[in-house]
Parts: sequence; C-alpha cells; structure tokens
Amino acid sequence: MTLEDLGYNNILEEFRTGQNLENFQAGRIIAEHKERYIIRTEKREFEAQITGNMRHTARSRSDYPAVGDWVAFAPYDPGTAIIYSIFPRKSVIERQAVGKFGEKQIIAANIDYAFITLAVDRDFNINRIERYLTICYSAEVEPIIILTKTDLIDDEGLEKLLAGLKSRIRDITVIPVSNLTKKGYDKLNKVLHKGKTYCFLGSSGVGKSTLINNLAGNEILKTGSISASTGKGRHITNYRELIILEKGSILIDNPGMREVGIADSESGLETAFDTITKLAEGCKFADCSHINEKGCAVIDAVEKGIIDKDSYRNYLKMEKERERFGTTVAEKRKKDKAFGKLCKEGVKYRKKNKY
Repeated sequence: MTLEDLGYNNILEEFRTGQNLENFQAGRIIAEHKERYIIRTEKREFEAQITGNMRHTARSRSDYPAVGDWVAFAPYDPGTAIIYSIFPRKSVIERQAVGKFGEKQIIAANIDYAFITLAVDRDFNINRIERYLTICYSAEVEPIIILTKTDLIDDEGLEKLLAGLKSRIRDITVIPVSNLTKKGYDKLNKVLHKGKTYCFLGSSGVGKSTLINNLAGNEILKTGSISASTGKGRHITNYRELIILEKGSILIDNPGMREVGIADSESGLETAFDTITKLAEGCKFADCSHINEKGCAVIDAVEKGIIDKDSYRNYLKMEKERERFGTTVAEKRKKDKAFGKLCKEGVKYRKKNKY
C-alpha cells in the first residue's frame, strides 16, 4: 500500500514541503475515539494524540483532527505518535453539535461521496433525507441515497416508496439494496471508485455495518439489530472509522445519528431546495421569508401544488435552525470579545496600580 492508495496527492505534498514539515511523517486518521486517534501510513498504524499546543490554541472542535484528515506526525514510542499539524481539508461534512447550540461537530473530512443510508421499513423519512442533502451540499460532497432492507417489503411497496422519494428529490442516484439477498449490490459496486473516499450517513440500525462487511467480504465491523422495546437501532458503531476495500475504495463508517442539526448551511439549503430557491427570485420582496408575505412566489407555488407542502415546511424549519445557529454564533463572538476586552483592562489596571 502507498499513501496515494489512502488518498494522498500532490496538493497535500506541496503543503507539507511549503510548511517545512518534511521532517514529519504524513498519515491519514482512520479512527477517532475520545481524542485518541489511529493514523494509517503506507507501512503501519500508530496510536496518536495531539500536542499540548494544538489543544491550547484550538478555538473549536474543528481545530482538532477528524477521521479522514491528513496529518503531520512524529513517532515517539513503538506504535505511538504525536500529531503536530492538520493538512488543509478538501471537504468537511459537519452538523450542529448535539447539546451545544452554536457549535459544529465534524462528521468526516476529505470526503468525495456521501452514502445517505436509510432502511425502507421504519427509518425511511424524506424530511431526514433533505437534511442530509443540505449537509452534503454545504460540504460540496456528492450524495448517493442507499435504501436498505428491501427484502422486508414487496416490489409494489418499494416502487411506491421510490415514486414518493423522486417526487420531492430529483437528480440524485438512489440505490435500493438488501443486505440479506445482496440484491442491488451490483449497482452499488459500480459507484465505488479506487482512491475515492465515501462517508456513510444514517441512523443506527439501518444496516450500515452489515453493508460495509458485505462490501469488504469479511466481518470487520460489529453488527446489531433493532431494539424490540424502542424500535430504534442500537449504537453498535460508537466511533468513526476508515476502512479500505480490496478494490481501493475508502469507506468511513460513522455512529448512527438521531439528530441532524443544521449549522450555517445557506448554500446547502439553496441547492437541496433548488426549486424553492429559483422560485424565490420571483417574490415581490427581496427579503421575503416565504411565510405570509403578499406577492410570495414560493407560497403561490405551494398553493398550486408545484412545491410539495411537506418539503416546503421542512425547508422553513431548517432555515429557522440555520438563522438561530448564526445568531447564537454571533452572540458567542460578542461575549468572547467583551470578555477579552475586560481581561485586557484588568491587566492594565493591575500594572498601573502595581498589584
């Protein structure tokens, strides 16, 4: 295996030499668990942690390494290493951090394609798909929708489901598969390309781990079933992990996500809801919120059935989340600035009065 097999390229090498990092090794983060990282190189793996300086200067979680990142590191004991620098990211898939409004959580970095994975039995939800699409478009990552557990419904039920999906979401590759019968795997294998990185997005219990095991040809990830008491998937995968298939495709498995909060995803919303975006150009007011204004082209389209009502409501909900996120970030920055100013004034006062 070479670094190129892991996705290394000339742009990353130019950064390494331009930043005088030639004395450090380059590797890719393939697993993350409680700020402990596994780095993969062309020869071996290292268990690593970041330097104290990186931890001290980090302004947010985005300044920490994430699965998929390329890093400059130095070994210090057999099998262990220290991470000194993170290479520039080609793309970052992120969501609003759970329980920490105004903060982001990186799902994975340097992604080419995202597999939005849902089960057709109980997990299927088009509103949720639109959320994932918004996140993907914000990261400029190409989405592919995978519908699992198709063996649990008949052909007529699947066709009805696909028709409902395509009525709201167009021009996206949709691949129905059965992990049990392997039906649909031929189409799935055709979108897997050597050297490209794919990230799985979805809830627990939709069959992501089984799907990866089937693609890899062996049991490399633990699998679980749906909880009978809650009807929800159990969290079998509890940390992010990068896996390289025999044919050279790179897969990133993620813990199941029950919350998919929208951060500052204006461009993602515009692309995911492109019909609304285009029609909004015909609104009477430039700052139209598309809620109750007269002369709103979007509301008119909803009333005429041009825009699906559920999609319209989902758009308004996510736009409100995005605005709240932006407001929270602005408020936090204002408070941090005021606190910094207060600290500086305190230092000046102590120096002046010789405390």
